[in-house]
Amino acid sequence: MDQYAIFGHPIKHSKSPFIHTLFAKQTMQQMHYQAIKVPINDFKERLQLFFSEDGKGCNVTVPFKEEAFKFAQQLTERAQLAGAVNTLKLTDDGVIIGDNTDGAGLVLDLKNNHIDISNHRILLLGSGGAARGVCGSILDEKPAQLVIANRTYSKAQALATNFSKIGNIKACEFQYLSGEFYLIINATSASLSGELLPINKQLIRPETAIYDMMYSQEPTVFNNWAKEHGARLIIDGLGMLVGQAAESFSIWRGIKPGTKQVLTELRYNLST
Repeated sequence: MDQYAIFGHPIKHSKSPFIHTLFAKQTMQQMHYQAIKVPINDFKERLQLFFSEDGKGCNVTVPFKEEAFKFAQQLTERAQLAGAVNTLKLTDDGVIIGDNTDGAGLVLDLKNNHIDISNHRILLLGSGGAARGVCGSILDEKPAQLVIANRTYSKAQALATNFSKIGNIKACEFQYLSGEFYLIINATSASLSGELLPINKQLIRPETAIYDMMYSQEPTVFNNWAKEHGARLIIDGLGMLVGQAAESFSIWRGIKPGTKQVLTELRYNLST
């Protein structure tokens, strides 16, 4: 049976085995998917062992995405832009290809929630790896403008410069944000610690949709804050998790699984 896995540290919390097991059943694929906790300094060696023992592909999560980028023998364009890899595939020719499916997962979930970002002004909060992983896919949808905001301007500017050839993108500090946004995406990890970002509540308007890339059993702090100030639509990152997994599955198996039923089951599983 073909072997697949997710590598991370920690990894116990991962929903990927649950998701990919459902995908495999749905598409009648003979495969096994497991979560592997990797010691911080043993990532490369564990990956080599996995692929030498008939591993066909894997996902990579924190803190190893940049190491996976270096490990891959070939990189897709979106992986090159992201500077990080969350999906590795061993080809029939023995070449390990690195890809990044985070942006595709985000865009798929936006579309599933009937959010068309083309010709709209979009705000992306944060300039770390999560933001970098989705910038290219957002710009591929042709928004009127993508604004990258961060506490430190230089970090936001570096990210904007990296993607400036793809579309209209600019950098800004949190404190100087203003204007109207059709969609605000939180790509920071602030919700994990229950921290509110220092942004003006006036950014939230009746027509504004809110997307927090984090998720939990209860609404995130950021989403609760946005709802209190009148945002029209509040979404967490669980659908993005399923969407990026579906993209990885398609890369490995050549078939795109459906996401809606899997998301429903995952949401139920998360709430029990």
